[in-house]
Amino acid sequence: MKSWATQTLVFVMLAVMLVKTMVVPVIYLDYELRKDYIISTLCENRNRPQLNCDGKCYLAKRIAEAAKQEQRQAESDFMTKMLSAQAPVTNDFLTHFITTPRTVELLPAVTFNYASPFNGRNFVLDIFHPPLC
Repeated sequence: MKSWATQTLVFVMLAVMLVKTMVVPVIYLDYELRKDYIISTLCENRNRPQLNCDGKCYLAKRIAEAAKQEQRQAESDFMTKMLSAQAPVTNDFLTHFITTPRTVELLPAVTFNYASPFNGRNFVLDIFHPPLC
C-alpha cells in the first residue's frame, strides 16, 4: 500500500514537472493546431494580409506572457526560500535532540608499528654526518 501511494505521488510530481517544462512547446502546438482560427479571429493584423503575419503576433504574445509568468514564479520561489531560510527552527523534536545531553565514548587509539619493505634507507646520511664525540 505504501509503495502504491509513493508511486502515485512520484507520477503526479513528474507530470507537474513535465507540464512546467513543456509550456513553450505546448504553446507552439496550440498555435499549429488552431492556426486558421488564430489567423481569422485573434491576429492583430488580420485586416492587413499584406504583412503575412499569419498569427505570429499572437504566438509572440503568448510566449512572452509565459516567460513573464515563469519569471514571476521564479522570483516568488526565490523570495519564499529566502524568507524560510531566515525563519527560526521551532521543531520540538530538533530542540529536544539538541538540548538533551549526550555522552560519547571514544575508543582507545590504535597504533600500528609497520615498516614497509619498500621504504629504502638513505645511506648517504649514514656516511656524511657531523663528527661524533
